[in-house]
Amino acid sequence: MKYRRPLFLVAAFILGSLAAADNFGHLHNSSPDVVKAKAVAWLKEIGKFDAAMQKQVASIWEQTDRSVLDRLTETFALGSPDAGKLLAEARDPKSPAPTKVPALLKDPKQPVFFRANLALAYGRALCLRRVYEEALDVFRQVKAEDVVMPATFLFHRSVCEYSMLLKTDAEKTINRLIDEVKGPERYQIVAVLMLMDMQTWKEKDLGAVARKMSNIERRLELARGGPETQKLQKEVIRRLDELIKELEKKNPPGDGPSAPNPNPGDPKSNRRPADDTPPPGGPGGTGKVFRQRFNNLKEKWGSMPPRQREEALQQLTRDMPPRYREAIENYFRNLTKK
Repeated sequence: MKYRRPLFLVAAFILGSLAAADNFGHLHNSSPDVVKAKAVAWLKEIGKFDAAMQKQVASIWEQTDRSVLDRLTETFALGSPDAGKLLAEARDPKSPAPTKVPALLKDPKQPVFFRANLALAYGRALCLRRVYEEALDVFRQVKAEDVVMPATFLFHRSVCEYSMLLKTDAEKTINRLIDEVKGPERYQIVAVLMLMDMQTWKEKDLGAVARKMSNIERRLELARGGPETQKLQKEVIRRLDELIKELEKKNPPGDGPSAPNPNPGDPKSNRRPADDTPPPGGPGGTGKVFRQRFNNLKEKWGSMPPRQREEALQQLTRDMPPRYREAIENYFRNLTKK
């Protein structure tokens, strides 16, 4: 997530004020000794704690430069090959993104300690790959009270909700992270920045269109060009059409007399003020013409060679305001990735 330094300082100030007021709650990350003891108890419960296993476990927990969660999940992989395979696939950027929650993470026969913390590690790995949908489905199987690192759980869950534009859910999760967890400051600061950003969101402005297009781009990168992505694309096109119509109402072609020309010798001075910010569709073009060109290019895009695509895209977006041009260029370039 990108943010400017002043916002970072504001977030740090807010968190400093909260800490001074002793607002942090009851959830804490478990200590390595406690987690190791629970991991050993789990291995004994499943009957896999012989002498060889004891040496391997001891070696893992001596690695104090690694996080508690990483050491715990490696211990899980020793005792459960299925768990090890699941985590390896989640972490591998070349493996296909999953489309459902693995059965192992929903198996009620598995101990809560094993299932909850394996889900945390699995969901975090998917979140880092930006597979937010399935990561969030996994996090919904878990309670913060059941994992060894509740700050990690709440932070990555909030990232998924924020990235999927689930504002209400993200706000609830971030508030829990801020109010209930004494965790890493970096999580707290980024969470506050996400919260501040969401306060500026509006449902139907160009920023909302850009956020949806970013989500479309992410889904296409994951080779998810199915019905859900197509639905988002239609929503974006529909909203762009609405924005175009709004511009047309404000600046209809040929509406009213032109302002007196202070310099008749300068052709540029004959333009009306509205001409300085033309609606998408090019100079003198209407929204209807733009939509026809947009749809024609979309239909032909897959069969066009790269150079022809770029030329057609430049013609379509020529003389547009930068904010429109960038959004539409990104949309078509993402079609190439699909």
